Amino acid sequence: MKNASTLTASGPRNDISFQSASIDIWDKKYRLKTKSGEALDADIDHTYQRIARALADAETTPEKQEQWYTAFLWALRNGAIPAGRIVSNAGAHEHKPATSTINCTVSGTIPDSMNGILGKTHEAGLTLKAGCGIGYEFSTLRPKGAFVSGAGAYTSGPLSFMDIYDAMCFTVSSAGGRRGAQMGTFDISHPDITDFIRAKREDGRLRQFNLSCLITDQFMQAVKDDRDWDLVFPANESDLAEDDTRVTWRHWPVTEGYRTNENGEVACKIYRSIPARRLWNLIMSSTYDYAEPGFILIDRINEMNNNWFCEDIRATNPCGEQPLPPYGSCLLGSINLTRFVESAFTADAHFDWDRFRKVVSIFSRMLDNVVEVHGLPLEQQAKEIRYKRRHGMGFLGLGSAHHATDEIRGIEVPGIHRAGCPRDGAGRLGNRDRAGRGERAGAHYAGHLRHHP
Repeated sequence: MKNASTLTASGPRNDISFQSASIDIWDKKYRLKTKSGEALDADIDHTYQRIARALADAETTPEKQEQWYTAFLWALRNGAIPAGRIVSNAGAHEHKPATSTINCTVSGTIPDSMNGILGKTHEAGLTLKAGCGIGYEFSTLRPKGAFVSGAGAYTSGPLSFMDIYDAMCFTVSSAGGRRGAQMGTFDISHPDITDFIRAKREDGRLRQFNLSCLITDQFMQAVKDDRDWDLVFPANESDLAEDDTRVTWRHWPVTEGYRTNENGEVACKIYRSIPARRLWNLIMSSTYDYAEPGFILIDRINEMNNNWFCEDIRATNPCGEQPLPPYGSCLLGSINLTRFVESAFTADAHFDWDRFRKVVSIFSRMLDNVVEVHGLPLEQQAKEIRYKRRHGMGFLGLGSAHHATDEIRGIEVPGIHRAGCPRDGAGRLGNRDRAGRGERAGAHYAGHLRHHP
């Protein structure tokens, strides 16, 4: 990196001391300690050094490792905040060899079979043990009361199998001293959707889960038009052989073992139809009363996904902010905007945009290096993260930075007109947009450095 040699080890000017609550959280959740509780990270800066060394060592030569160690440490001291599992586990392999630097993942597609369901439970247990949260889609499982020919019995439905995952998550001790986290998603057209929406009304049920409905454009149109909504599931051959079976064709995340047409759609049995607005109102009332389930516009997500040509997204990480394909990983970091305010609360207060862009550029490479030390337990997860190398960078402290300087409240950008950008009366772009553009510019530069070091 051209500027790495010019970076100093110092943090930002006029730095603010950490609050006692911040020190306490660091000590309990992120500070590296031995089995007996002896602290190995002397202070927060020593944690920064541990992280910088672990990620810089992913570089290919000793010269690059030292070069990027200096750069990574400078960025960490100047507002780069990696996600929690990176802070906790990077450079900690000697003491926590089975942990991951990845916060969250999404499970592989759950097959509609006992082997498939229990196999994915095993994978999830290993993932949670490594310290990662995990999301799943459960609408691939046949509805309650459907006949299982191999067992000669009727299935108890997907929610009963979700109880297995819930118990597993509660039982497995997640690494790093935090509870396991799970997301369960469910298609709005599944015959058991009303049971899914009401699931958390039952005291103590699915407490290790966040829940979200997968909402399609077709359903939203049915709500607007006040039409009935068909609840469907892929039909097996015996269903199709029955004269009274009503069939419709739908896109489905699983096609193997089902009858498909030339468009790749699956033949689905219509179990029943209900007014779309009744289903909508059930979601709204349950969300109001119990804060569950969430609401995922799944068609819009796949439409806007840059990787639409090679993946189909059906679930998110447990917090819901990152839609991911099967075995996808949530590799995130944030920039603390308050670290770039110079001479805060004075007439000379200003935002250091040049330093901000440098931090973003270096942080992009730092997060990309996490891919090389991911520590994920499954080969499918490792293949997915190495193949696509996705990471996300956000920012925090916007409100505090707004209060600290007038400059950040609005930036004159003559001649720029962008759809959807917040503007005030003077034609100024809000700082959130400029900060986002600064991150994209810095990340683009980091990509150039990755290929031309």
